[in-house]
Amino acid sequence: MNARNTLSEGKNGILQIGGVDVKDLASLYGTPLYVFDKAHIKNVCKTFAESLEKYYGYGKIFYASKAFCCKEIYRIVKEAGLGADVVSSGEIFTALFAGADAENLCFHGNNKSFADLEYAIQSGVGYVVIDALSEIDDIDAICAKYKVKQRVLLRVNPGVEAHTHHYIQTAKPDSKFGFSIANGDADTAAKKLVSKSHVDFCGLHCHIGSQIFEKTSFLIAVEKMVDYYKKVALDFGAKLSVLNLGGGFGIYYTDGDPKFGCADYADYIKCICEKLCACLAEKGIEKPYLIFEPGRSIVGEAGITLYTVGRIKRIAGLKNYLSVNGGMFENPRYALYQAKYTVLAAERLHDKPDTTYTVAGKCCESGDVIAENVNLPEMREGELVAVLSTGAYNYSMASNYNRNCVPPVVMAENGKSYLCVKGQTFEDLVRNDI
Repeated sequence: MNARNTLSEGKNGILQIGGVDVKDLASLYGTPLYVFDKAHIKNVCKTFAESLEKYYGYGKIFYASKAFCCKEIYRIVKEAGLGADVVSSGEIFTALFAGADAENLCFHGNNKSFADLEYAIQSGVGYVVIDALSEIDDIDAICAKYKVKQRVLLRVNPGVEAHTHHYIQTAKPDSKFGFSIANGDADTAAKKLVSKSHVDFCGLHCHIGSQIFEKTSFLIAVEKMVDYYKKVALDFGAKLSVLNLGGGFGIYYTDGDPKFGCADYADYIKCICEKLCACLAEKGIEKPYLIFEPGRSIVGEAGITLYTVGRIKRIAGLKNYLSVNGGMFENPRYALYQAKYTVLAAERLHDKPDTTYTVAGKCCESGDVIAENVNLPEMREGELVAVLSTGAYNYSMASNYNRNCVPPVVMAENGKSYLCVKGQTFEDLVRNDI
């Protein structure tokens, strides 16, 4: 695992997170259970914010809410000085309910409805990111109705293909997100934006993908974005002042991934900012307000999921199935795109991992798997297993498939823990049934 002071082996080989034994967490809150290392979240937030200030000096970090959204995470990132990237009216509502400042919200989405846009604009969100031509007309009409002017960023595809799973590559020419620079679609959108009197077309946005470890893709994207930034200003007369370079920094899931820490993320920000400053100087462009939108890198490794081992099925010469009391209803990522995880015998970290298992969920699906080919000690029913790096896109993608309840979410820090999202009950499952 990517060990740290707040994720380590405690007494008697029991996994600790935030200074709390997982055995105690399971006893107190039950399983399955999402647990977040609050100190790690705060440290990564601080690293991003301080690095942007140190190496560029003019901008803000916006936490990408889609990775993990609840009231508590908005409180944490606000306290750390971050804004938030939101992608639905529900995320806007949650952020505002938790006390986020509306001007520090950046509203994304390839299919925002008229009602979504009206709610966002009435709420006073800082930026709306344009992702469709007809969206421009809707925003202009809404702003005219309420006699306001909305700041907007144009999402463009710079044509940089990051080395990641094709489902999470978002800057390819055929992506559902953004406007391609190469085929002229971005020009068409930029011209239309400039013509609208109730829209403040103030900047550009790009996001080249997720779970990216190498820097080259980011640096190429910077070059392309600066070139296009200048073109939009010169050719179309746009008065740009903001550049949003998205997020996408990778995290450790298994031993095939680099073990990044705060120093590595600081180095990413440094390299990108230095490249940006060089490109701006070369093109004679005044320094824009710079935004990054990290999400997974803030919460991904901070989260783990605890399960209790249930039935163990050994098929001679073929496979050992280790079933747990969770599954694709609270972690669908393996079923979606074969995501890989590190799985630990949470109460016996020092025991020899001499048995290979497929860790399976309890759902009525053959594809309900958490991880395959996992080496663990000989496991017994009732023991705990921990799946690491589940802080991003696990709770946020959870469902009630097979009428299972979404588990609770707990924060752990300095040897103490507290509930930040209640687990669902059976009553919750039927609450909206007629």
